[in-house]
Amino acid sequence: MSIHAIKPIKTKKNAESFSSSTEEGQPLSPMARLFHESDSNVYIIVIIGFETRLNPEVIKANLVHTFLKQPRFSCVQVADEKNGGELKWVRAEVDLDNHVKVPTPDPNMESADLYVEDYVSNLSKTRISMSIPMWDLHLLNVKTSDAEAVGILRVHHSLGDGSSLMQLFMSCTRKLSDPESLPSLPFSKKKKPDSSSGGFLQYFINLFSVFLIYWNTLVDVVMFFITTFFLDDTKTPLKGPLGVASTPRRIVHRTLSLEDIKLVKNAMNATINDVMVGITEAALSRNLNRKYGQIKKDAGEAVGSNNLPKNIRLRATHFVNLRPYLAAKEDISEMIKSSSSVKLGNMIGYVLFPFTIGLREDALDYIRSAKATGKRKKATLEAIYTYLMAKFFIKYFGAKWASFPTQTTLWFSNVPGPQEEVTCFGHQVAYVAPTCYGQPNALMIHAVSYVNKMKIIISVDEGVVPDPHQICDDLEESLKMIKNIVIQKGLVD
Repeated sequence: MSIHAIKPIKTKKNAESFSSSTEEGQPLSPMARLFHESDSNVYIIVIIGFETRLNPEVIKANLVHTFLKQPRFSCVQVADEKNGGELKWVRAEVDLDNHVKVPTPDPNMESADLYVEDYVSNLSKTRISMSIPMWDLHLLNVKTSDAEAVGILRVHHSLGDGSSLMQLFMSCTRKLSDPESLPSLPFSKKKKPDSSSGGFLQYFINLFSVFLIYWNTLVDVVMFFITTFFLDDTKTPLKGPLGVASTPRRIVHRTLSLEDIKLVKNAMNATINDVMVGITEAALSRNLNRKYGQIKKDAGEAVGSNNLPKNIRLRATHFVNLRPYLAAKEDISEMIKSSSSVKLGNMIGYVLFPFTIGLREDALDYIRSAKATGKRKKATLEAIYTYLMAKFFIKYFGAKWASFPTQTTLWFSNVPGPQEEVTCFGHQVAYVAPTCYGQPNALMIHAVSYVNKMKIIISVDEGVVPDPHQICDDLEESLKMIKNIVIQKGLVD
């Protein structure tokens, strides 16, 4: 397939030119300012595998018509001395040579996979200068076990969250089967309420549902404040100490079968997120059981099949995309027709999501537990509350009062990706693997789908979690175990 520049999709309404953009000269939003604090100076890393070698000149030419049309990718963040040093967006001339890096790999390297892994880890030791727009792109023409070449996009989180960056990425892609068409959006189908039923019973059910949401929100808000001031997670081998936000990360990824995940999802009448949380609970239980067994062995104690302490409290800061709730009128299918139309920003909240840690006799209990917790967290406004409270504290008290919780054990995020194979600037994409570094937890688990694959990305502080590949193995084995039980019990249609 020839490599060429993408053709822009015609839109009903052309995007505003940069000169008329409302971004330039405006102060950073409260959430963008939060990502400049020392304990939450977070960068997003997107590792993209390609089926073909990369042509840097073609990619640079396309960046001019895509990324550089996006205001935040063409602005520097400058302290406004007239406004107390508050950061604001200021347009800058972008020299792509400062942003696009094409290193020359060692031809005698022992392992291409390890070379890429080390390259990404070394990126996590550095920061992007605020004298230029805070993003860069690294093009590695290195053949790995699952790609012919690898691109690494690094973006400071103040520019946008994972969902908006995924929209920007999709605006730069086209279907492999139809180079003139944009990829299909992974919409989630929401059940419409049955308007045919009515009467007092339906009114009572609706009223009770509203009451339940507000009651759950009140409970979650109280738990949020208790966590902030008193309630820390159990000090397990996965829990990092204070200060891990500034440590380098080891980032690894593994491919799971999305078809296997859907098989479990359908058998358990659950969601994709329920299954991902369930297999993560199973994997972390296996991993911690192994670690506690080693601790007992080193101490000369007897090692059994179950070495886990009782009542482990392990929670995730689970991020939620709030655009469906706070920007419901946005037409994403129209926005991704032009990169300049994509609205970058940080419209995310989070919930404190408890993970059940323990060895289960029936592995399907992991899915049942995740499903029950997920259902409970959907019936709450906790994510909107954390978003609005962060904005409130940043605006009136400063960003230091609105940092992300350090009391939880990990960050967890799940973002849907393209549903069919795509090309990016004419290069066929093999996988997409986003994650972060700079977060105040020693462990982050991210999941993103692409066609019939699910990428699991693990970002760890190696000083706390030295075995990220083992966690990948545990996730893979947990999915296989749960899938086999589903089949053995005849739960598959």
